[in-house]
Amino acid sequence: MRRNVIFKGNCVRRLANESLFPNNSIDLIVTSPPYSDRRKSSYGGVRPDKYVDWFLPISDHLYRILKPKGSFILNIKENAHKGERQTYVIQLILALKERGWLWTEEYCWYKKNSYPGKWPNRFRDNWERCLHFTKQRSFQMYQDAVKVPIGEWSKKRFRSMTEKDFIRTVSRTNSRFGRNVANWLTKTKVYPHNVLDFEKEHYIEPTTVINFATECSNRNHSAPFPLELPSWFIKLFTRQGNVVLDPFMGIGTTAIAATLLARDYIGIELSAEYIQEARKHIRQLRRVR
Repeated sequence: MRRNVIFKGNCVRRLANESLFPNNSIDLIVTSPPYSDRRKSSYGGVRPDKYVDWFLPISDHLYRILKPKGSFILNIKENAHKGERQTYVIQLILALKERGWLWTEEYCWYKKNSYPGKWPNRFRDNWERCLHFTKQRSFQMYQDAVKVPIGEWSKKRFRSMTEKDFIRTVSRTNSRFGRNVANWLTKTKVYPHNVLDFEKEHYIEPTTVINFATECSNRNHSAPFPLELPSWFIKLFTRQGNVVLDPFMGIGTTAIAATLLARDYIGIELSAEYIQEARKHIRQLRRVR
């Protein structure tokens, strides 16, 4: 199987080629396909009532090539039309389950700098779905890999610790929850949402909400996602040397993330212009490194 390559063409036809994509050969799939009736100038657009039928043949090939312990991350969001949300994403989830996929989790991508807007029947839309599918309940996941430095706040907090901080405080409701600040003395890294709230004096555990700003600097693609998004999932679900696939590669964000994290990538893209842009970005990255 060729690695670190972007194939041009229709992803269904490319994925059907078993010499290019053998069974059980991919560790992680991260992709953001065209949303319904979006990116018409680039990909022609897919009607909401045709979306599930359009995507299922793609998903069948993805299921075949994904390793048993691999993961499939699908970034997608149903759009609003004539005052109400479309239902094609919900229908797609149910159809994928019928095809054998396990809908393991749903991560919410909170877009900190989403486009402003106000409508009579809704507020600003600043989140998207990142659906996590697997082939089985046991899959590879490396939670410690997404930890971040604890931050300078800890030094000040730990200097002011008292004797009570070394005692496990149990909830007044007699639940099993409690805290012991002293347990944090030796920590240098924490989960992104696992930080101390000074006012409420409790710890916020890691959640399925991930916070990344939208991509604003690159105007060469109709809907690029930020480098941090595929990077986070690549760190969470793969190890160095694993293979990451993006069947809708676009301008190469997933490939760049995989390269930076010492993973191999494979991409498929219909647009020759986008492929040229992606390869340029990867060449620039390799020169810098």
